[in-house]
Amino acid sequence: MDKYKVRLRDLPSFREEVLCMMGCPIHTDAGMYVQSVPKGEYEEGYLIARSPNPFASVCGRVCAAPCEDACRKGKVNIEEPITIRSLKKFICERYGAESKQPDTQGKLLTGHIPNSHGWSGDAPLLSKQDKSNRKVAVIGAGVGGLSCAHDLALRGYRVTVFEASDTAGGMVRFGIPRYRLPNYVLEKEIQKIADLGVEIKYKTPLTDEFGISELRKQGYEAIFIAVGAQSGRSLDIEGSNINGVIKAIEYLVSGNRGLKYNLGGRVVVIGGGLVALDAARDALRTLMENVQRERVRLTAEASEVAEQRIFETLDVARAALREGAIEVNVVSLESMDQMPAARSIQGKAELVETKDEGIIFSHSWGPKRIIGENGKVKAVEFKKVVSVFDEKGRFNPTFDESVTKVFEADSVIMAIGQAVEVSFLKKEENVEVSPRGTIKINLNTLATTAEGIYAGGDAAFGPRNLIDAIADGKKAAASIDEYLSGKRRKLRYRVNVDVLQSDHYSMPEDYDVYARKTPALLEPERRIGLQEVEQSYTEEEAVIQGARCLQCHTSPVYNSDPCILCGRCSDVCPEDCFAFVPLEEVDLSVEDRENIYHTLGYKKNEPVTVLVKDDEKCIRCGLCAAICPTGAMMMERIIVKEEFANGGQQ
Repeated sequence: MDKYKVRLRDLPSFREEVLCMMGCPIHTDAGMYVQSVPKGEYEEGYLIARSPNPFASVCGRVCAAPCEDACRKGKVNIEEPITIRSLKKFICERYGAESKQPDTQGKLLTGHIPNSHGWSGDAPLLSKQDKSNRKVAVIGAGVGGLSCAHDLALRGYRVTVFEASDTAGGMVRFGIPRYRLPNYVLEKEIQKIADLGVEIKYKTPLTDEFGISELRKQGYEAIFIAVGAQSGRSLDIEGSNINGVIKAIEYLVSGNRGLKYNLGGRVVVIGGGLVALDAARDALRTLMENVQRERVRLTAEASEVAEQRIFETLDVARAALREGAIEVNVVSLESMDQMPAARSIQGKAELVETKDEGIIFSHSWGPKRIIGENGKVKAVEFKKVVSVFDEKGRFNPTFDESVTKVFEADSVIMAIGQAVEVSFLKKEENVEVSPRGTIKINLNTLATTAEGIYAGGDAAFGPRNLIDAIADGKKAAASIDEYLSGKRRKLRYRVNVDVLQSDHYSMPEDYDVYARKTPALLEPERRIGLQEVEQSYTEEEAVIQGARCLQCHTSPVYNSDPCILCGRCSDVCPEDCFAFVPLEEVDLSVEDRENIYHTLGYKKNEPVTVLVKDDEKCIRCGLCAAICPTGAMMMERIIVKEEFANGGQQ
């Protein structure tokens, strides 16, 4: 028979049981801020969310939310994880940089330590450090670069960010439509970083004349390269250079800068990722606004009246969409389930929003050629996709060239990938670039092949999720600190164990009954312009959704000494989490097996019964502890905090 594959419980395992936190690249203790909501502890919840993350409010709106994909609730109740991102938005709107109490986060820098798992990159720990005024340069004012600047500034370094454009925010500002992320939210959080003493030099790109070498000469001892992937990729097919073919990322960047393309009436978007969805939704808004404005132009007598009637003619634009006068069609190689956008909980939600707005999806078609007429796009011919991946799961599309389909189009938006521009690097600077065009790095430290130079985000990995870029910035800051200080920081752990009395322990009422419910969305017929589509929870809604949390910080803890092997805990468990089995049926290393015998005082190979628990299935109901007659099973809340030992010196 197959043996039970287990892991003996140790200190790290208690943190790893909080799956949402471990799924987050910066280890935000999402479960704990979620649990703060039904308690009404919104400020504490915000401080927990903000402690590791200088862009908590931004993430509350547009994070890819890997925490939700990891959430245990979503494994127990398939496709129904906690609405973590939306609950973060709820608390940030009350205490974040964009709220009426924008200085709340300052408490993290003046001694407040949130009641949650703590990590070495959290703001309260960093702010206790005292560093000399040494200079560090950050290249790129996107969220990755600014997160690095934030953590270095807290450590006491003089940080200067060099930004090529006239404003900060990078691809989060220019690549995400404002109906998903209003500019003011991003701007407020950037200002908080600047308030730490971070200097941002705008319109200062790195060039052949001003690059890494020149920065070194100016006294910068370490440099973090965090430029974004702002160049779109093209397809090598007939007609790809015809007027009316646009790269998605350039389309989005232009739109966020206030520049609009003349798209005509029919748009084909090629691609299946989130950038394709953003481009399609933005294109539809542009088409509808054009219909409205034309209607106003034809009917209004004065410009003031025209502006007033723009929103009164929304029904005209909707009618044009229904009748096919305007159309946006997303064409992907993949089926709906295979689309890159469908690989996460949040991506699936955005797919639903996109379809609700009237955008068409055409699956399993690959572009064959773009057809032009008089130098302008007229249509796109596609060929049928037979398969997207090969037998080893690698991306390797195959096509049936005999089966084709033509979509009429006035514009084609290519959303097939992005590239990073690193031509500013000079050979003599010894920063090597990979065949993919990204900067070569050490994955553990983000160090490049040149001493004192680090890289992360899009520059090192290619197009990166928002939260991954933030994580790279924080990792680079820690590596730069170790490099400049010459000290490897040694960590220790502070553990708080709260034993919960079984007769008083209970989960929130109906915690296992409530269904996942995301915030209300703006009605499709009102989605035009820059109005934010995702609304906010009411307090009642937020409390209900927060109460669904399984509270993974609390767990049944077993003490074998008083156990009488009655098996009641195993019998009562509604999820069949427990099993008492002979030790020989458990797959353990020789060392672990010997440690068990030694701890129990048993002779080697003497019969031993062990309790095996499937933690992924545990819903923290506490029935096992409540029914235990000897107190061998107890519910305990365990919080582990990292801190630097002896000032971090090794």
